[in-house]
Amino acid sequence: MNIKPLADRVLVLPAEAEEKVGGIIIPDTAKEKPLQGKIIAAGKGTKDEEMVLKEGDTVLYGKYAGTEIEFEGEKYLIMRQSDVLAILG
Repeated sequence: MNIKPLADRVLVLPAEAEEKVGGIIIPDTAKEKPLQGKIIAAGKGTKDEEMVLKEGDTVLYGKYAGTEIEFEGEKYLIMRQSDVLAILG
């Protein structure tokens, strides 16, 4: 991975959105934005805020959290650690 988040930011690979609900196929435009994903890379934190997230963590985040970026054909979110609501598992 050539993207290294700085300070208190993390790089998240969003989980896939549901494509089928009860036999109905949902088009891309109507899919709900996923609210969980996997941490791919994490910064080192700041002097005021320790980085508690690490690579491999599965996390929940707010609906409008982060900035979408595309790298090598894959879509990621980059967000502050404070935008993450919880670590799953």
